[in-house]
Amino acid sequence: MADTLFERSTNASWVVVFKALTTTHHICIYGNERFIQYLASRTSLFNLSNFIDKTGTHGYDMSTFIRRYARYLNEKAYAYRAMAFDFTRVKKGAEGVMRTMATEKLLKAMPALQTQVDTLLEFDVHPKDLNNGIINAAFMLLFKDLIKLFASYNDGIINLLEKYFKMKKSECKDSLEIYKKFLTRVTKIAEFMKIAEQVGVDKNDIPDISYAPSSILESLETHMNSLEGKKG
Repeated sequence: MADTLFERSTNASWVVVFKALTTTHHICIYGNERFIQYLASRTSLFNLSNFIDKTGTHGYDMSTFIRRYARYLNEKAYAYRAMAFDFTRVKKGAEGVMRTMATEKLLKAMPALQTQVDTLLEFDVHPKDLNNGIINAAFMLLFKDLIKLFASYNDGIINLLEKYFKMKKSECKDSLEIYKKFLTRVTKIAEFMKIAEQVGVDKNDIPDISYAPSSILESLETHMNSLEGKKG
């Protein structure tokens, strides 16, 4: 099935290609995990970085989103390849995968998760662009992924903060960078959720995104400075 979808993605028509990508994403979310395992094991993934359909203005506009969407789906497969699990499928919460992960693995997982979140946010769609059934379907699948990615991201950050003050200096340095990046991503995630609300997603389905108090960052930086022997 995956091979057939990859074949469809080499079509010249934006409609066929976009539908192939949306179908691939749909199976990643709702299908058997073996599907994404197979994607992760392939030597080549979607090769659409130069895709353009010049058969009309609509095709031209949609080509931009196809290129971004393919990049996200590839990144989703790369993250699975790196971690051997899907960030959107793993158990969340206090007993979840990201909350209970050991420091070394966590410091490998968080950058992979951050890259996947970034690639999703780079879809960068506005309500006026959501003007046909295919891009709307893609947007809803991205929205569903983002909610789950954000939950994993949050779990990872909580775990990181709980471990931070017992870490080695080099680990603290990496963790501080991860936390700073998290703060900027939260703003972008909130903007994506606003768009979902504007295009009619039920408010009850949109998670409440609260911002961390600045005192957390200050105490992390103070600790880092003390490790480096700087005066706070």
